[in-house]
Amino acid sequence: MKQCITNPNEVDWVNFWAERLENKIDKNWDEAAPGFYKRTRKEDYQTALFDKLILYENDVVLDVGCGEGSITIPIAKQVKKVIGVDSSPKMLEYLEKRAKDNDVDNIETILKPIEDITYDEIGDVDVVVCSRSLNGIVPIDKTLLELDKIANKYVFITIFGPENKKLEKDFEKEIGIKTEDFPDYDYFFNILFNLGIYANVERFDLNNYKKYNSIDEAMDNGKFRIELYDDGQKDLLRKYLQKALTYDEESKKYYNVKDKADWILIWWKK
Repeated sequence: MKQCITNPNEVDWVNFWAERLENKIDKNWDEAAPGFYKRTRKEDYQTALFDKLILYENDVVLDVGCGEGSITIPIAKQVKKVIGVDSSPKMLEYLEKRAKDNDVDNIETILKPIEDITYDEIGDVDVVVCSRSLNGIVPIDKTLLELDKIANKYVFITIFGPENKKLEKDFEKEIGIKTEDFPDYDYFFNILFNLGIYANVERFDLNNYKKYNSIDEAMDNGKFRIELYDDGQKDLLRKYLQKALTYDEESKKYYNVKDKADWILIWWKK
């Protein structure tokens, strides 16, 4: 007889999260770092995020999965100090370069996987920011508890929304492959609830779709896992984009209205 769950809180959301990530192929972030650094520009995601962050000039902020600093640098310009944590030496190298170029000297960096962050090492900070960095983390429950312990005021996290990477998912479905299958944000919310963390959930209203100067640039946008494609799949991707993208004669750029970010903000006050 099939067992029925009568109490929603008995659902093992942590296990479901881990199961979805069993076949996850980790990205080589050192190899990806130059592309992220080159492509970084102010976008509507950053505007939406900074409209929601609650930061004060005397705050110390932990930026989890800081990468090459696209979020870290503007945070550092608003607060007393930022501690940036990332598992990629090359990402931190680019972050330090970006900080120098922007005359920012209040950033401390720590080379460490996100899941290894502990309160004993970091201590107390005012605000924890996890911008687009927790989607593939296991164990997610222990990581969240550590981050919650570290923050004295607020925790802000963004994870994939239901329409994120729609163009990429459509392509991989068309050719019959799947390189990523991240858990949906409802898993994340329910994990927090079962941990006793009652978070606010908001969906960013992002309207700007990506525009590219060429098909090659669209292929190398950092969203397709082209490092996992063979030559035949790369050729199929080029043909797919030639079909899927529209060329705008006025701007001389390629675009698809589906090609826009979809992010969920999950945050709570301590």
